[in-house]
Amino acid sequence: MSLDRSILAFAGTMVLLSVVLTAFVSPLFVWLTVFVGLNMLQSAFTGFCPAAMVFRKLGVKPGCAF
Repeated sequence: MSLDRSILAFAGTMVLLSVVLTAFVSPLFVWLTVFVGLNMLQSAFTGFCPAAMVFRKLGVKPGCAF
């Protein structure tokens, strides 16, 4: 799996996890969804993604976006 697809899978997992935590644990977990969404938005404009740096250090092969 390329870095681009890994980032998309990670972001989707985090959004789904935050929705489940918001529904079953605390409504304050909605802020995790907000954080992930804002990170995705700034990454689209700047090309900087902290998760991409972590995945790259873990040895995930690069893609065309990151």
